[in-house]
Amino acid sequence: MKELRLMKGNEAFAEAAIRAGADGYFGYPITPQSEVMEYLMAEKPHERTGMVVLQAESEVAAINMVYGGAACGKRVLTSSSSPGISLKQEGISYIAGAELPCVILNVVRGGPGLGTIQPSQSDYFQSTKGGGHGDYRMIVLAPSSVQEMADFARLGFDLAFKYRNPVLVLSDGAIGQMMEKVELDEQRPRFTEEEIIKNTPWATTGKTKDRERNIITSLDLDSAKQELHNHALQAKYKLMQEQETRFEMISCEDADYLIVAYGTSARISQKAVDLLRAEGIRVGLLRPITLFPFPTEIISKLADQVKGILTVEMSAGQMIEDVKLAVGCRVKVEHFGRMGGIIPSPTEVVEAMKTKIIGG
Repeated sequence: MKELRLMKGNEAFAEAAIRAGADGYFGYPITPQSEVMEYLMAEKPHERTGMVVLQAESEVAAINMVYGGAACGKRVLTSSSSPGISLKQEGISYIAGAELPCVILNVVRGGPGLGTIQPSQSDYFQSTKGGGHGDYRMIVLAPSSVQEMADFARLGFDLAFKYRNPVLVLSDGAIGQMMEKVELDEQRPRFTEEEIIKNTPWATTGKTKDRERNIITSLDLDSAKQELHNHALQAKYKLMQEQETRFEMISCEDADYLIVAYGTSARISQKAVDLLRAEGIRVGLLRPITLFPFPTEIISKLADQVKGILTVEMSAGQMIEDVKLAVGCRVKVEHFGRMGGIIPSPTEVVEAMKTKIIGG
């Protein structure tokens, strides 16, 4: 039976991770996501489930601890905010190259550099295009509510193990700090050692007589072998695009104009849609739930229906590039956004739609 609570987004993610059967969390404090580790420390999940919670000496150390735990077939995760995720990028690239499952939460704050502790969406490129080196991808889930912060902790683990790949939950400071009611799933048991050996035959669980030892690495000095490995990774990413694209459509059936927005911007844009429709302007909202894989196909279809598209992002405009690729110059696409940790208002979105798309 599910349990109803009033929680911050960061707290909901932490509690959901425990209930998802996580084996270990390794992190380092940084605003505005510090409540994740603080909640886990206070909750003492080692007494509830045996889950390990450890504050590493740095973000670099934390992501490499995740690498080690994932290599053992464990459900492990980390969380940070923008500058901390930047420090983790080398480790994330290694994890993707070694095909290891883990969950990473980024509660985005404004940048560049240390920037501000206020919410932003300026990590889109870093998250979806591969912030580290090499041709790798992560599944990127974009929650727009506290409920989805909780839901995506469990979903993240399921997808990570399905594809043997890191999954990034791309939130922001507003969703991480806001309080809403949330329904929490029942406790899922942690994997037993027997289950890990059975379900993750690739993991480093010790040499047995009936198989060769497992070696976890992202290094291969033979270029021909490394190319084959990269081809296999690309095939996996294509499969993700075919099977895991998620999105939500609001008032799109009769829309003459379209807003594309995710996370906090989608919440603001939903109110803007209501305001515009109250004026007789038929606007719909397409909310990408997965930023990779991106809902290219549905946006392409909607481009044949609408007269113009406005992307709303708390950034200088990053997702707009993927929207333009989906549209292919068939209709006008413009961007509206605020930066530096400022959250746009619904009336600002309404005005942007009128000036940039309808009257532009």
